[in-house]
Amino acid sequence: MQNPSYRLDQTQVQVRVNSFVRGVYNWMALGLALTGIVAYMVAMNEPVFQFVARTFIIFAIVEIGLVFTLAARIQKIQASTATALFMIYAALNGATFSFIFRAYTNTLIATTFFICAASFLALSIYGWTTKKDLSAMGRFMMMGFWGILIATIVNLFLGSYGLQMIISYIGVLVFAGLTAYDTQQIRQMALSQPADLQAGVIRKGSIMGALKLYLDFILMFQYLLFILGGSRE
Repeated sequence: MQNPSYRLDQTQVQVRVNSFVRGVYNWMALGLALTGIVAYMVAMNEPVFQFVARTFIIFAIVEIGLVFTLAARIQKIQASTATALFMIYAALNGATFSFIFRAYTNTLIATTFFICAASFLALSIYGWTTKKDLSAMGRFMMMGFWGILIATIVNLFLGSYGLQMIISYIGVLVFAGLTAYDTQQIRQMALSQPADLQAGVIRKGSIMGALKLYLDFILMFQYLLFILGGSRE
């Protein structure tokens, strides 16, 4: 017969895990919602859209800086600061994503979003439930990410549609794999939390988990949109 205190401990662990995971996905959802709203509003406002277009590089540099700041200094900054930086990043990303409402139809955007959301959900479930260690796959996918980044920079000078299509197909595969891997890492993080962990530390862990999944989703969506949009031209 199981010790009642053991069952109580297991229940407490499960409550902590569920709370942490809800935090991760809630912050991710808020980030995605903010990105979508800002993207639509900027696209519909011609002067603002033109300003973003002219200063696109600056926006991109600031966004990259925010991601690296969060990743490097998450342990040293306040939870409120981490939250603010994440939401600022999501808003800025929305501004730079405003071009999708000019380049693609609303129907295509909505269709791609639902395809991406369904794929993301399936991959997250797999990453959460699988007993297989996905660390090796995660490392391989990170190598693929750096390869995509280099190829994208090269293609800025080449302007090759064919190369961009190849990058997009590989990008979908890479971020699909990273979605499963990051979900497994978040599960392990949730299970390994000490019982006396401070709320601020938990919040920062949730923000970092949300940032990882947000990036997986938004980049997979971007590449899917290019593939589906390009195939219909």
